[in-house]
Amino acid sequence: MPRYYITLPDPAKARGSDPALAFTARGAEGLAEQLQTAITGTGLFERWKARLDDPDEVTAAMSATDPAAKVTGIQHDVRVELVVDTVIPSQVLRQRLSLLAGNGWQLRDVT
Repeated sequence: MPRYYITLPDPAKARGSDPALAFTARGAEGLAEQLQTAITGTGLFERWKARLDDPDEVTAAMSATDPAAKVTGIQHDVRVELVVDTVIPSQVLRQRLSLLAGNGWQLRDVT
C-alpha cells in the first residue's frame, strides 16, 4: 500500500477556497481525521460534485474511496505532518487535499 507524507507548513492557512469543503480542524489529530474521512467515504466528493455547474462531466474514477485508508497526524511546532496509507489513486488524493487545504499542503515523499 502506498504511503504519502504530506506537510501542512501553516495549518491555520491550509484551507480550501470553499469553506463548506475546507478543513475546519486546527490540530494534527483533527486534520488527520478529516482527511481520513474524505478518503474513506464519499461525503466530501458528493458535496464538491453537487457544487459543479455540470456534475455529469465528473468521471467515476474521481469518486474512488478506500475504506481501509489510515491517516496519522503529527504536530511539529507550527507545521503538521500527515502520513497517509491508501490505495486510492494519487490524482484523487491530490484533489481531495486541494479541496480541504487549498494550496496549503506539500507532498514530501511517497513510499
